[in-house]
Amino acid sequence: MRVVLATSNPGKVRELQAGLAPLGWTLLSLADFPLRMPKEEGATFLDNALLKAAYVAKATGLPALADDSGLVVPALGGEPGVYSARYGGKATDQERNVYLLERMRGLKGEARRAYFVAVLVLAYPDGHAESYEGRVEGVILEAPRGEGGFGYDPLFYVPEAGKTFAEMTLEEKARYSHRGRALEALLKAHEHGPPPREISKLE
Repeated sequence: MRVVLATSNPGKVRELQAGLAPLGWTLLSLADFPLRMPKEEGATFLDNALLKAAYVAKATGLPALADDSGLVVPALGGEPGVYSARYGGKATDQERNVYLLERMRGLKGEARRAYFVAVLVLAYPDGHAESYEGRVEGVILEAPRGEGGFGYDPLFYVPEAGKTFAEMTLEEKARYSHRGRALEALLKAHEHGPPPREISKLE
């Protein structure tokens, strides 16, 4: 099956390519299609992932896989949430990390707990769509650690792994991350071919 990855984020493309490899799909990306993506104005991760996947599937005539994911810090009222990629305005990953640390200045212990959520939506040109979700709990450190990953990875410490996402190999991150867990659910659903539509359809 040919599938378009509905993202221009190279970090997400790498992780999705690695995670989907067992299915043997031919993966394309937005680099292969000159599309102007719609604004992500949904109230939830599912809303945004569905918006992107459905748009790309309709525009290309091919199944499209979109990811919407983000960091949630309960002590900040759920920030950055669906605004994770735009938190603090137009900024680099490093600047967003600095902004998050400023917002969390003085917070200690349980107040530094956070979680990442990823929602994958696989949409087809006929309007059918499937969704898969992954989540991982962690802690926001007071200073970045590690050189890998992207986004908030240097600040997000995963206690069960004893590392930040930025200190993990791609294989380790796939095992622990929210996106890795969403991909695991998708792989399980598709291991014997596309799942029955009456089971996989979105509510």
